Amino acid sequence: MPVSRRGLLAGTAVAGAALAVPGTASAAAVASTSTKIGPNDARYQDLVLRGQNRRFVGTPDYARVIQSGEDAVAAVQDAVRSGKRIAVRGGGHCFEDFVDSSDVEVLLDMSTYDAVTWDPQYRAFSIGAGATLETVYKELFYGWGVTVPGGGCLSVGVGGHFSGGGYGPLSRKHGSVVDHLYGVELVVVDARGRAHSVVATRDNAHRDLWWAHTGGGGGNFGVVTRYLMRSAGASGRSPAESLPKAPAALRASLLLYDWKTMTQAGFVRTVRNWFDFFEQHNTADSPYATLYAPFILTHSSAGQFLLSTQLDAAAPDSEKLMNAFNAAMTVGVDPKPQVIDTGVGPFLHTTMERSIAETPTPARAKYKAGYLKQGYTDEQIVALYRALTDTTYEGPQSSVLLVPYGGKVNTVPADATASAQRDVVAKMVLSAAWTSAADDDKHLAWARKTYTAIYRDTGGVPVPNAINAGSYINYPDVDLADPAYNTSGVPWHELYYLGNYPRLQQIKAKWDPRNVFRHKLSIEPR
Repeated sequence: MPVSRRGLLAGTAVAGAALAVPGTASAAAVASTSTKIGPNDARYQDLVLRGQNRRFVGTPDYARVIQSGEDAVAAVQDAVRSGKRIAVRGGGHCFEDFVDSSDVEVLLDMSTYDAVTWDPQYRAFSIGAGATLETVYKELFYGWGVTVPGGGCLSVGVGGHFSGGGYGPLSRKHGSVVDHLYGVELVVVDARGRAHSVVATRDNAHRDLWWAHTGGGGGNFGVVTRYLMRSAGASGRSPAESLPKAPAALRASLLLYDWKTMTQAGFVRTVRNWFDFFEQHNTADSPYATLYAPFILTHSSAGQFLLSTQLDAAAPDSEKLMNAFNAAMTVGVDPKPQVIDTGVGPFLHTTMERSIAETPTPARAKYKAGYLKQGYTDEQIVALYRALTDTTYEGPQSSVLLVPYGGKVNTVPADATASAQRDVVAKMVLSAAWTSAADDDKHLAWARKTYTAIYRDTGGVPVPNAINAGSYINYPDVDLADPAYNTSGVPWHELYYLGNYPRLQQIKAKWDPRNVFRHKLSIEPR
């Protein structure tokens, strides 16, 4: 059952080796095979309009399509020499204007640099930073029967998704994407303004730079050209043993809820059932470790909301587990939702079918998010209900998404990777989406009012406490850095990185001393 992105999210070497691209000691010697694509070039508009949030459309001086590591080095060197601001685009799904900003003068497009291969030197899978999740899933699965626990929107690019942590339907079983990140190749700029390429792995001399890409977020340290993927603990002796085995088949169902018959009490019970279940089944060895059940709470103007569920069909008693889960979701709910058993299907086919489909006409949107250590209080759920049933707001494409998390993710220490949130049960993604610029103020006001109401007791933001664990950097929200919306006194970087921020600052100062790579929520050098 395909769901549009607008309708769902609007309604994610050898030890000691460092690769220096030949000629980078005198970077001018590196010639780029990419051309500067300016406003008069037929390709320009297509490149600048690839972003998936139409609130932001950039006007860079030029774009360059990066097709090799040498291209990236030369393009960065040229921009630095000219004093121009750089941004990088992979899949185009950045929620804020980190790429499509009026400050950006050079756009580096990575979309064609997307090869997925086995790299025998590093005994890891090499994934070009321009690859989308769809490309990655197909190549890994068809080639070797393996996968990574990435997101459910298959058009998302790995460039930002991986470096920000990465999670998806298989994360409760296999952890975050970065738990399978062996290394990263990227172009950095030294204190003298010289661009060069470096490979940083979890076991070489540049381990700090590897660590920074295990949740530090995109656009902070350099231009990532490729990722090296090999699970922690895997030897790399063979490709088929180096990443998680993909399920053979998935069992799936849908629960459809009718807003016309949903009372406040019924909504509170419905959402409480979901939270209670995942609090009780949040260990890595749970029979429900493969269960993924995002709750898509669309605004009442959409008519319905739904719970989309999948489970590894090979899990012991998978049919019994699915039935028990659906029963747990409907306890005390009257009238009960419609339960649709969509059956069992092969892994990749079902993943594609249930993925968040891209749209050629992206919406204007605003996203806000939070991690949850446990379920919201009844008061917070009531705040959700009031926002979603607000009759003064017409927002059929707007929603609050609850995503199950934790499981294997929570078995990793908070400082082992830059992804510090390792004690969580769920994520929340609030999104408002619309089409006309004339409606910007109305929809932004609804999103901000709703978020503030949910986190009323903690200054309007998810301040870490017994319930909250901050937010996810891959869902960036510049409001968290604005005292008009964050009245908690807790800085934005603590919400995203918790105690890992000072270490990220040190790495930033070491590897990007000129602060070449920056945006509105970028890491500040220490």
